[in-house]
Amino acid sequence: MMNQIVRKKPFFLLLLLFASHSAYSATLSGIPEFIDEMVAKHQFKRVELESAFDNAQYLPKVIEAISRPPTIRPWMEYRASFVNPERIRRGLDFWQKYQNVLQGAEQKYGVPQEIILGVIGVETVYGRDVGSFRTLDALTTLAFDYPKRAPFFRDELENYLLLAREQQFDLLSIKGSYAGALGIAQFMPSSYRNYAVDFNGDRRIDLLNETRDAIGSVANYLKAYGWIGGGNNKSVLPIAVKVKVSERGRLGDISTPRAVAAWLEAGVVPDENLDQMRNESARLADFTVEGGKEYWLAFKNFEVITKYNNSDYYAMSVFQLAQAVKEARDSSTIKKSGAVAKSGSGK
Repeated sequence: MMNQIVRKKPFFLLLLLFASHSAYSATLSGIPEFIDEMVAKHQFKRVELESAFDNAQYLPKVIEAISRPPTIRPWMEYRASFVNPERIRRGLDFWQKYQNVLQGAEQKYGVPQEIILGVIGVETVYGRDVGSFRTLDALTTLAFDYPKRAPFFRDELENYLLLAREQQFDLLSIKGSYAGALGIAQFMPSSYRNYAVDFNGDRRIDLLNETRDAIGSVANYLKAYGWIGGGNNKSVLPIAVKVKVSERGRLGDISTPRAVAAWLEAGVVPDENLDQMRNESARLADFTVEGGKEYWLAFKNFEVITKYNNSDYYAMSVFQLAQAVKEARDSSTIKKSGAVAKSGSGK
């Protein structure tokens, strides 16, 4: 482990302390070997990669942030960060502005408009907060100084280099989250390369600036991970259904999916009629709220949302924000219809 004082210095300042690149490589072990691999595997120019990493910075704040993810907070506190009046209001504005694009994405991929909107709302407040960490710095820090997930972030760093070459990004100018997620939809570099789509028809995929591409890409991502749509591309399965539990002790392992009928036999009472879903598989998810536990049956499409972020807190926040915006939109539509009717009757 290198000296902590040295590690906190930007990489380019360390070059002032050492005369050679080999001395620089001591700051974070593995970078020279990574460069060798990228040159051999993907034919990158060595001098360009060395220059890029010479100008990368080690970011202690990235390690601090990833070591304290939002999901360690209590559920009600976490939820309030994402399901609140501001995001609902901004969600209504977003839906109004991009209603045709959202509708087109739903029709093509079978993912409801409000879920697409919910993901973007939770991720970046509809494109407002895309992150302020330089992506090369964040991924380099995590790839070479976060052993817990180093292979994952090393792979994402590789994909970022490839993405930058494909998209002609300036490696040193792109910014995103502390984990290296990019753009309006916060795609990791590998997801950007595999699931991002050109949804505005300009023959270019741009998740950093083009909201239409972000909308289509979120829908494509969820579809690729197994989103189940029905006739006319509408979802035939509920995403999650709130339930009451009479005796927790009767339930056994709630994390193991089982048929809805089995849950009903175990004393689970859903808040809505699930007679048509008795053979569908679901697991029980629990959340700590004021006064105790809140239980939900989580169906296949709920699990698909966790592929975006592997957390029940995250998936439930996306779902509940989506529902809140949809309810607000439906309510606004009804009020407008009522106002028009009253106006018409007065003539």
